[in-house]
Amino acid sequence: MRMLDIITKKRDGKELTREEIGFFIKEYVAGHIPDYQAAALLMAIYFQGMTSRETADLTLAMAYSGETVDLSPIPGIKVDKHSTGGVGDTTTLVVAPLVAGCGVPVAKMSGRGLGHTGGTIDKLESIPGFNPFQPIDDFIRIVKEVGVAVVGQTENLVPADKKLYALRDVTGTVEHKSLIASSVMSKKIAAGADAIVLDVKVGSGAFMKSVEDAFELAQEMVSVGVLVGRNTIAIVTDMNQPLGMAVGNALEVKEAIEVLKGEREGALKEVSLLLGAYMLYTAGHCRTVEQGCEMIEEALHSGRGLQKLKDMIRAEGGDERVVDDTSLLPLADEVIAIKAQQSGYISSMDAYSIGQAARLLGAGRSTKEDAIDHRVGVVLHKRLGQRVEKGETLAEFYVTREDNLQEAINVFNEGIIIGDQPPQPRPLVYGVVTRDGVERW
Repeated sequence: MRMLDIITKKRDGKELTREEIGFFIKEYVAGHIPDYQAAALLMAIYFQGMTSRETADLTLAMAYSGETVDLSPIPGIKVDKHSTGGVGDTTTLVVAPLVAGCGVPVAKMSGRGLGHTGGTIDKLESIPGFNPFQPIDDFIRIVKEVGVAVVGQTENLVPADKKLYALRDVTGTVEHKSLIASSVMSKKIAAGADAIVLDVKVGSGAFMKSVEDAFELAQEMVSVGVLVGRNTIAIVTDMNQPLGMAVGNALEVKEAIEVLKGEREGALKEVSLLLGAYMLYTAGHCRTVEQGCEMIEEALHSGRGLQKLKDMIRAEGGDERVVDDTSLLPLADEVIAIKAQQSGYISSMDAYSIGQAARLLGAGRSTKEDAIDHRVGVVLHKRLGQRVEKGETLAEFYVTREDNLQEAINVFNEGIIIGDQPPQPRPLVYGVVTRDGVERW
């Protein structure tokens, strides 16, 4: 079998066999296939696409390209949740403790952020002492004892995805539905969860810019999950503005704690509770999603979710006192108010620009090697469609250095459009995809 033949076959729009896909993944991970040939195949896939069967075969080949996690020592149905990436998206820190508080174990492996999107592991590392890189045995022990653990992916988990994603990132082949689906689902399968809930983002701050593309991606991932025997549901949610009011690592942890304390309302809370209800439903812990919503609400109001977060932080070496006193989180001393330049309604709030502004302040990375400053970020004071007066504060920048500050301010201001009329309201949730089909809301 030759890599050249596989490239030309896909270039000509033909369907690859399971053996050809398996050969590519195995030999590429082993270092026997050079990057330029892998890049050529990725570009051929980008233009010619993949069938559902090809996508499932690619997903499985990637999932078993390295170590896999056996969660069978943990009693019950283990549920995982994954977001396709956004800005101010702190749902994991809210929903994972809430679901655990309802008695369903959450064993989640998360990644770091790159570019304008935030990474759950970066956020957790802003908690003093927190160590997300737990050995697998300790990961399983913590879930058994606490009910929830969120850890970083091990180096040997899905090495094919690590190599391919790095290549896709520099060859213009990230935004392809089959490649995104195989990347996401290979990690979920290797991480061992029985049930998977996917939060597929759509809008200016997401990979999928149109609702139709988001539903197609959701269907692709659900079909892959079903084909490999995992109970999988996808929810399509809006990312045309940041989900939460905070963008930046310690700031987002602070906001998540406030949600769990019942001190903050808004989109972050709404989406988190919905995801939690579907996680309970997908794990078979309730008969209906409506019942799941009631259970999640009760875990919030009773404080059980907040306690689970505290227990998880302690179990992973962090200072649990941050839950009671968020001033223990590392936050920049200098706070700069960004003022509205005119009066009107916020007609557009580009999530990508806001994420980029936070990155320029030091909250994100341009390359995987960049260091994160957990103290910095953006706190929004206004949402899409709200009235604002000239000179009123749109946001606060938490800053520790001046070198990129003006560029961050310019990028932020370019992303906020103020008009004479409020925009048409957008739904927060567009619909749900299950093995039975698509339900649009």
